[in-house]
Amino acid sequence: MTEQKNKIKVLFATSECVPFANTGGLGEVSGSLPEALVSKGVDCRVIMPLYEKIPQSVRDRMVFMSTANVPVAWRNQYMGLFQLKQNGVTYYFVDNEYYFKRAGLYGYYDDGERFSYFSRAVFEAMEVSGFYPHIIHCNDWQTALIPVFQNSLIRREDLKTVFTIHNIEYQGQYSTDALDSIIGLPASENRFLEFGDSINLMKGAIECANEVTTVSPTYAQELRDPAKAFGLGDIINMNAHKLRGITNGINTKLYDPKNDPYIAAPFGPDDVSGKTACRHALQSAIGLPVKDVPVITMISRLVAPKGIDLVMEIMDSVLASRDVQFVVLGTGDRNYEDYFKGLQERHQDKVRSLIQFNGPLSHMVYAGGSVILVPSRSEPCGLTQMIGCRYGNIPVVRQTGGLADTIQDCTLGDGSGFVFSQFTGEDLRQALTNALDRWYDEDNWKALMVHDMGLDFSWDASAEEYKKLYEEL
Repeated sequence: MTEQKNKIKVLFATSECVPFANTGGLGEVSGSLPEALVSKGVDCRVIMPLYEKIPQSVRDRMVFMSTANVPVAWRNQYMGLFQLKQNGVTYYFVDNEYYFKRAGLYGYYDDGERFSYFSRAVFEAMEVSGFYPHIIHCNDWQTALIPVFQNSLIRREDLKTVFTIHNIEYQGQYSTDALDSIIGLPASENRFLEFGDSINLMKGAIECANEVTTVSPTYAQELRDPAKAFGLGDIINMNAHKLRGITNGINTKLYDPKNDPYIAAPFGPDDVSGKTACRHALQSAIGLPVKDVPVITMISRLVAPKGIDLVMEIMDSVLASRDVQFVVLGTGDRNYEDYFKGLQERHQDKVRSLIQFNGPLSHMVYAGGSVILVPSRSEPCGLTQMIGCRYGNIPVVRQTGGLADTIQDCTLGDGSGFVFSQFTGEDLRQALTNALDRWYDEDNWKALMVHDMGLDFSWDASAEEYKKLYEEL
């Protein structure tokens, strides 16, 4: 009983979470970190919206708790609260069909109001559930108002807030009209949100949270550079005393080539022989010639920060000059999607452009690939390079953000991937060339794969750091 009393209680507030509803990295973190924290003795529970896309099979396992009213500035809105226990973690789902019964998670004209509602609902949910945390751990702009409400409106005793920046490009900027229409702070407290002639929710969270984290140490340093902070450099530097970088992990149960239901043969650092079968299975499944050549892969959102322009600059000549294959999987900006479709047309026996979001297929590409490209212009942490290592799909990465923290250059000896520093096509070409040349040195390449597959990218170390942070608070 005493142990239960002494446990640190954390409410992890997020706008998305694997396996319920997600669009990317934040959902992956929300689906893994709380579970890792629970395994370390933290009573960590998750709260998120009850979106329409959450499947009925999941809803059938939920327990309805109760209803409450949630203030949204001058009006009250309905909240229903549901609970689900899974893998040792308790999840709370905030139900409001007006805000969340929609096809997607984001991208609506009233997103500011939707997530202002959710941020206030987190406090009402504590009353309904009877779970009063020591710490609310908030994530990205969608929950950025929670530290602001706690600091300037609710002021609950013995409650601290942690705010994690997963990607500073998305900050939640709105007209100052929102202060009265959807937020409703005392007028004297609006200064925390005011930012030029608009309001900025992320700015408010950085100012009001007790601690601010981001998803890798290098990214934390980069955010102090005004050129990389998307307008928030001064705010971050004024609050640098409470900023720290903690590198994300990956879900090592989901991404495990020894026990992966989506791949053709199991393999691991102690026996890599299944890797060849996985390459042949991938080639066969997507209609490429089945042959023993290096398979270059890229699994990415097709958007500018991911360095797609560099790939466009070099890939035609790489394919024309070398006996290789190239597989890209992802969706994004139309011009990039069109480029990759054209690349496949020009090199039909070497390229497959899979313009789709497809989880099971991504496992096949990780397992079947030889080299995985992550040439990002900016990358807060990145999961692809860590998953690539796990599957012996050797990363070629740019030295930025979390890529710099997780991949050490092996060009001249020990390391885990091929790293380039300047954001140029020529630098990417050189790093890729070094990787492809190494592939033909069979023993050397096998040693590199075995090394990378043995690296520990689990959430264990990250969860330990978060636990220490909570204890300090």
